[in-house]
Amino acid sequence: MADRESVLKPVSIGLLGLGTVGGGTVRVLTRNAGEITRRAGRAIQIVAASARDLERPRICDTDGIRLTTDSRSIVTDPAVDIVVELIGGLDPARALVFEALENGKHVVTANKMLIALHGNEIFAKAREKGLMVAFEAAVAGGIPIIKAIREGLAGNKVEWLAGIINGTCNFILTEMWEKGRDFADVLAEAQGLGYAEADPTFDVEGIDAAHKLTILASIAFGIPLQFDKVYVEGISGITALDVAYAEALGYRIKLLGIARRSLEGIELRVHPTLIPERRLIANVNGVMNAIVVKGDAVGPTLYYGAGAGAEPTASSVVADIVDVVRTLTSDPENRVPHLAFQPGAIADLPILPISEVETAYYLRLSAEDRPGVLADVTRILANHGISIEAIIQKEPLNGESRLPIILLTHKVRERELNDAVAQIEALATISGPVKRIRMETLG
Repeated sequence: MADRESVLKPVSIGLLGLGTVGGGTVRVLTRNAGEITRRAGRAIQIVAASARDLERPRICDTDGIRLTTDSRSIVTDPAVDIVVELIGGLDPARALVFEALENGKHVVTANKMLIALHGNEIFAKAREKGLMVAFEAAVAGGIPIIKAIREGLAGNKVEWLAGIINGTCNFILTEMWEKGRDFADVLAEAQGLGYAEADPTFDVEGIDAAHKLTILASIAFGIPLQFDKVYVEGISGITALDVAYAEALGYRIKLLGIARRSLEGIELRVHPTLIPERRLIANVNGVMNAIVVKGDAVGPTLYYGAGAGAEPTASSVVADIVDVVRTLTSDPENRVPHLAFQPGAIADLPILPISEVETAYYLRLSAEDRPGVLADVTRILANHGISIEAIIQKEPLNGESRLPIILLTHKVRERELNDAVAQIEALATISGPVKRIRMETLG
């Protein structure tokens, strides 16, 4: 075997993008070259890399790598065996990935948007060409969650999964909880630290997490990638008061991506969520990520680690490269399927609209400080079959004539809650909209 390995030529990598993750990938491949060769059975070398600005300082040593601003020259280069796409976004990443496949090159990508929106057609093209597309780094950075669900839990029927899969939101909510700070204040700090972009919409409004949830749900349940059917709600409406009230009731607020299988279909939703503080995932703080996956045989399993960063994400990129190298000489029909299930077994199960989802709720009302108000509210809830788990009625703030009332409900179908909330908001004694945050026990 050693003699055979010694004569196999190194596998050549073409890297698209030399930013944070690209630089980390070069560093990891270079530093751990010996260990990686032992695992892959062949040497792996980066022969070319593209970047928009070749003069920009790098976090890695690029000696021996052909640098270019022309990404197409890499995907068409006959000497390149595997194209690693780390540009991000849809344009020009999508066109480059398809051209790489057309040219017979395997692809490794960290691009969650690309996979969530165009993965179905990308995987179809890869199967047509007998090629692999690996995407571990597209979800949760350095946590090998794709491999865990696709391979490690292959004997299970996955019942549900829930994940903290956006580090920016987790950092903001952690700071709000630990220090009582306001959302806008912490967001500004996150931008200063580089955790959030100048335009933070993709992070704080839940879109980034929805891309990742789309991928996780597909490999968990064997359904097509369907980003357009994910319910998405961000954290920009969460206040320091909500975080404090949740804490007083024994809960933490986290932005969760939740996918759950039910008799009626599949739930796909991203939103702020109250979680009991005793749950391990409720104590995942800062920029860290964590995903809980519940299988019927194994029960709940928790995966925790760095969800972003140069080398944590590069860890997943390099693992994908090693996987591809191991299968270069294998029969394409016997490879692990891209979305865990055999292509002909992908089931187009119905995705439930959020109005049909059942969950418990945190409700915060601003009410007049006078007798009978709470009785009116609880009567409306009871008329809709909504039972109450807990109530907090606070004293009016700063001498105001209105007081906050916080209610925790038991599980209810969202359309029933919508009707009840509309009636509560119509009461003359209630001012402003009722603040609602969904609750999950994750038990």
